[in-house]
Amino acid sequence: MSTEPEPAEDAEATEVAEPRTPGAAAEGTAPEAAVPEAATGEGDAEEAKKLSEAEAELAAQRLERERIERRKAEKQGQPIPAGTKLSGKAADLLAAVRAVESGEKPAAAVFSEPEPAPRRAAPQPRQQPVSAGPVVASAAPAPENVESVTRVLAEGGAPDALAPQVAAALGEGADEQLRADPWQLLRVAGVRPEQADGFARALLGAECAPDDERRGRAVTVWLLEQAALAGHTALEMPALTAALAQRAVPDPDAAVQDTIAEGDALVFQDALDEPGAPAQREPEAEGEAEAEGDEEVEERPVRVLVGLERYALAEESLADGLARLVNSVPKEDGSAADWERAAASAEGSAAELIRAVAGHGLVLHTGGEASLAEPALLLGAARGLGLRAWAAAHGPVGRDRFAAQVARADVPEADEPAVATVAGLLSGAEGPGRDADGALDLDLLVVLDAPQLDVETAALLTESLADGARLVLAGDPAVLWSVGPGRVFADLLAARICPQIASRRPDPGPLGELVSGIGIGELNQVETPGKEVVIVPVRDAGEAVHRTVQLVADSVPRAIGVPAEETQVIMPGHGGAVGTRALNVVLKERLNPGPGRFGGFDPGDRIAYSPAPGRTLPGRVVKADADGLHLSCAGEAVVVPQERVEQSVRHGWALTAHQAVGSRWPAVVVVLPGDAVQALSRPWVYTAFGRADRHLSVVHGVDQALARAVAEIPAKPRTTRLPALLAPQIPTAG
Repeated sequence: MSTEPEPAEDAEATEVAEPRTPGAAAEGTAPEAAVPEAATGEGDAEEAKKLSEAEAELAAQRLERERIERRKAEKQGQPIPAGTKLSGKAADLLAAVRAVESGEKPAAAVFSEPEPAPRRAAPQPRQQPVSAGPVVASAAPAPENVESVTRVLAEGGAPDALAPQVAAALGEGADEQLRADPWQLLRVAGVRPEQADGFARALLGAECAPDDERRGRAVTVWLLEQAALAGHTALEMPALTAALAQRAVPDPDAAVQDTIAEGDALVFQDALDEPGAPAQREPEAEGEAEAEGDEEVEERPVRVLVGLERYALAEESLADGLARLVNSVPKEDGSAADWERAAASAEGSAAELIRAVAGHGLVLHTGGEASLAEPALLLGAARGLGLRAWAAAHGPVGRDRFAAQVARADVPEADEPAVATVAGLLSGAEGPGRDADGALDLDLLVVLDAPQLDVETAALLTESLADGARLVLAGDPAVLWSVGPGRVFADLLAARICPQIASRRPDPGPLGELVSGIGIGELNQVETPGKEVVIVPVRDAGEAVHRTVQLVADSVPRAIGVPAEETQVIMPGHGGAVGTRALNVVLKERLNPGPGRFGGFDPGDRIAYSPAPGRTLPGRVVKADADGLHLSCAGEAVVVPQERVEQSVRHGWALTAHQAVGSRWPAVVVVLPGDAVQALSRPWVYTAFGRADRHLSVVHGVDQALARAVAEIPAKPRTTRLPALLAPQIPTAG
């Protein structure tokens, strides 16, 4: 690696004030709920294309909720299958679930038994890029509803600015709901339990108490929502009760019991095969035990989980859809000889991928950037055999890059492009549309950037595939996982329920060598004859800002030949003296100065547009008028209404690694200030460094913490149920 000489100090860049942007959230500090990508579900594809992106997403959510309600109705009166013999709290929990499903409230003693093992603290939220605002609704809350909520908020000493969000979250009669249960304020993104407690004390006076069951329920749901933001689809019971105790809930077990009884959360028990896990078994009658004598009773380890219905049912739906694909026979599109000829025309792991897809409904493909050539060859082979084959990428930048790969693979001409984004495919704005039964009108779907699939998006995709269709999930397992809950790709790789094809195409050059080493926990020195990698050491925050601006505006364009508009800065977080907000202020001043005539933006500004939480589209400001802010994102025109600009558009010279996933740039400057140590992990470093095509500069202020993160800090674990749900449906699962 090269080390760039230290330039003269620039006093103008050494002090950067962090702007206070309402609605902007620091990565990992003020997370929001992730939502599924858009889906129209059914209907004419042309009509779906007429919908705005926000309307399409809302339609998808309505259909998803209707589907969940149908599934819930189907489950009424049916106990959750245990799958093993239980005793103690696990058996009581199962009895509680059955009582709830039959309309009865569980007995107070359900959670009264002490936990034999020490309780663990709830997992901390995973650092993620999120926006603080709620999902846009097709219609704003009624003015009278907002006004009545404002009065209640004023009585409780809460900010008036929360009124629209509260009205949207609680719906009609929101003011009455708040008076009846002030802790419902926790349903608004960004509100914390201590703030809701203060609001409740002001409204209830002497009636407000820490042991109020309303508080216990609200804090339980809030903790489960925070866990979802950290990537978990459920929490283990000890972790949840420990977190409730930390939030001053006097009786955590009773709070969980009450939450389950009210239907605000669901409880599950999953069998485990892990060695050393605590075993539980069903109690037996005394006489029955005597009759059996010394006969050993079968014991199986289990874990008790609590989760929100939304994610629980999505994960169940995903497991059902995946099992359907794995267990069904793919359509006979082309003879075995035709598929073999197509495989023979490829080579290496590309040929293995084609052969695997020929006989299986679900196939996993892993590899780095160079491996994208193999799904492109598969797409060409499938279209050559007459299959309706499409690919979908995480975002428009990834879509366009893969479209170039497909063009090089000589995919047969089609009436429309064979590559879409996942959101566009599900909404009907891109892709083949849907058939009369509501399924995607295709025979083969290749999903790129598969680690970015959360459980809800993955469930929508699998449900949208007809029987006999083939699904290929392709991606790099070493990158950061999805912003939304779940770890779908990692769970499937671990479950080994279908063929897994690992690409043998290494990413080329010094950058490919560096990133490949990081993937296996090694931060290697690599030869960089063309200054492909440059390390820039810094001592403090001011110097980090100064050197970053100098690299983007001067050094990289002059020495590497990559202009500033093609160089991307990547940061660990949004806040702080060297966060994306601070750096974007300085970079705008240097690269596109202006008064910020429209919500802080000027024509030519680089931006990051979030059409939905968890999705980021890099782009530029074109103009502003009465219709809103006009953007160009990956060549597509986007108009953001004025009322949406503050919460969905940010300056984009500097992004977080999560925002950058799925995109690549000719040059990347990764900034690691001294306060970034806690944010570093192997997946973060791998993702950030891997966004560079030709050149990578690292503004390095974390000393040995970078090497330690690469060697010792893997991805933070996520609690999910997908492997346990797949196991009984697919013999080889687990």
